[in-house]
Amino acid sequence: MARPIAIVPSVLPADLARLGEEVAALEAAGADRIQWDVMDGRFVPNLTFGPEVIAAARRHSGLPFEAHLMVEAPERMLERYVDAGCGRLIVHVESTVHVHRVLAEVVRLGAKAAVALNPSTPAVAVAHVLDLVDMVLVMTVNPGFGGQRYLASMEPKIREVRAMCDASGGEIDVEVDGGIAPDTVAAAVRAGANVLVAGSALFGRPGGTASAITELRRRAAAP
Repeated sequence: MARPIAIVPSVLPADLARLGEEVAALEAAGADRIQWDVMDGRFVPNLTFGPEVIAAARRHSGLPFEAHLMVEAPERMLERYVDAGCGRLIVHVESTVHVHRVLAEVVRLGAKAAVALNPSTPAVAVAHVLDLVDMVLVMTVNPGFGGQRYLASMEPKIREVRAMCDASGGEIDVEVDGGIAPDTVAAAVRAGANVLVAGSALFGRPGGTASAITELRRRAAAP
C-alpha cells in the first residue's frame, strides 16, 4: 500500500532574521513538518543551524521538526538536537563509521531515526539498518546548498530503496531532497518517494507559500 504523501519545507531559504515567523507561516501554509538542514562546513561546504537556533524556533510551531545532520561524527551532537525539539534525526551513511550504532542511539534518546544516502552511495548501504529507521532519505542533489538542479539519475535508486523498504516489512517512508519543484515532484513520486523536501520551490513565490505547497501536493498526488 502506498505511503501517505508529506510535504516538508526546508527552512534553508527562509528569512533567517524572522525565523520564528517563518516557521509559524509554514505551519499555517499547510506543511506536514519542517526540516532543519544542519551543516558543519566539513561534511558539506556550508554552515547552518546549531541546536540553540532550532530550540528558539521550536516555540513558534507545533509541527514536527526533523534535523538533517549533514555533519561529520553526528554521534557527538545527537542529544543536543533531540533536546532542541527535533523528533527525528536523519544520519548520513557516509558521515560515521558505525552508522548502526548511531541510529540505535537516536532511538535510545527517544527520537525517530532516519538514514540518508548521498547521490554516489548505493542503496545497499542501508540494507542492514532498516530495522532501526522509519525513513530513508535519497538525496537528489549533492548536499550542501539549496537551489540545485534535481538529479533525475537518482530515480532508479529511489525505486530500489522503496523496494527494499517494502520487503523489510516495516512502515518506512522514502524521502527525497534536492531540486523538488512542481516539474520534478511527479517523477520522484512515481519512483517511490512519498516524503518531499522542498526549499527554493516554496519561498518567494508570487502566490505565497501556501499556494506553493498546495501546488506541490497536487502534483505529487497525481503523478
